[in-house]
Amino acid sequence: MNRVLILTLAALAVAPVSAFADTPKTKVTEVAVKDIPAAVTSVVKAAAPGMTIKAAELKERADRRYYDVEGVMPDGSEIEFDLLEKNGAWEIVETQRDIAWTSAPQIVRDAAAASGKAIKPVRVIESKQTDGMVIYELFAAGKPDEPSMEVSLKDGRAKVLAEAWPH
Repeated sequence: MNRVLILTLAALAVAPVSAFADTPKTKVTEVAVKDIPAAVTSVVKAAAPGMTIKAAELKERADRRYYDVEGVMPDGSEIEFDLLEKNGAWEIVETQRDIAWTSAPQIVRDAAAASGKAIKPVRVIESKQTDGMVIYELFAAGKPDEPSMEVSLKDGRAKVLAEAWPH
């Protein structure tokens, strides 16, 4: 083998691999607030009547289309709704907010620590699902685009996810 090939293979062998390396890439398109479809705005306003919409993105991943709609509630708290298009209609599949890692339930923090992955999250997103599950997305320093770990919490049980949550 030639020296360049050997060095390339050696570099690949020691390169860090994300837990979510096989996750399909997401195409993200910024959408001006005035250009958000009325059907999306209607669903969001029904869920949070006092919300002021500040930003939106259309996300396309695999065979799914989402709108992420961010805003501010009258009390100043930030909130985001993720809506999934199903059969031409939009429905909320997640309600998200940023939280401090210390605000996550202890059982979630314990599951993350027990995973053996040395992640000190610099950002944590709490994603409430429509079925009562909560997904905690943990972002490592220098990696703002995709979570480095996700922990689910449902029925008092927390577990580190092996694959990225689909929403």
